[in-house]
Amino acid sequence: MKEYGSNIQKLTDYIVSLPDREQRTKYAHILIELMRQIHPNMREGIDYSKKLWDDLYIIANFDLDVDSPFPPPPKEILGKKPMTVPYNQHQLKHRLYGRNLELLVVKAMITQDYDERKAFISYMVRLMKSFFQVWNKDTIETADCLQQILELSGFKLQKEIDELRRDGLMESSPRDGSSNRQRTQQNQSQGGNNYQFRDNRGGDRDNRDRNRGNDRNDRNKNFGNGNYKNDRNDRNNNNKNNNNRRPR
Repeated sequence: MKEYGSNIQKLTDYIVSLPDREQRTKYAHILIELMRQIHPNMREGIDYSKKLWDDLYIIANFDLDVDSPFPPPPKEILGKKPMTVPYNQHQLKHRLYGRNLELLVVKAMITQDYDERKAFISYMVRLMKSFFQVWNKDTIETADCLQQILELSGFKLQKEIDELRRDGLMESSPRDGSSNRQRTQQNQSQGGNNYQFRDNRGGDRDNRDRNRGNDRNDRNKNFGNGNYKNDRNDRNNNNKNNNNRRPR
């Protein structure tokens, strides 16, 4: 076995050639510890120890007669092919896109909303283009993708695909279509109330501006009539009286 090197092979041949069984057993245990040090990253455990003993028997060509904690493995394990794992192809017409694309086509066919079906088809076209570019390192035309979707649907999406060929693909994804419509309906229902609120808010702002202008005009009039000076003299007299009342 190449992972242990030629020195382990030579030591194993030497142990096999020893006539004393007890001595062979002693050296075999020492050799197992040496094999364990060659691969220190392996985890400790009974499974790993069994693997080391199996490897030692295989290196010795199953001619090792020692007292080991595990029985020798059968010779049939050498050269035995692993079991094949069957892969269900589902008889895919376009194996490049996988089974999920066919499931999306079926989902688009059972969708009730017409615009939602068109959104599904547009989304599948973009998905097919990305798959084609990853696996074939090339691009595919939109018309070819639409034709493949039409064949997968059994020509049941003919009307939607013809309209997409004429008007182009939809930008929104299938999940965004219903949410956008609901958002539009909410905005339309709330549009009148928002407009009325803005009008009322504008009227209140105009009233506040008028009141500020009237107050400013009154102050200017008082200042021109000399009332401003009288008010200032009254404030000065009040300050003097307050200072006289303070205890010294």
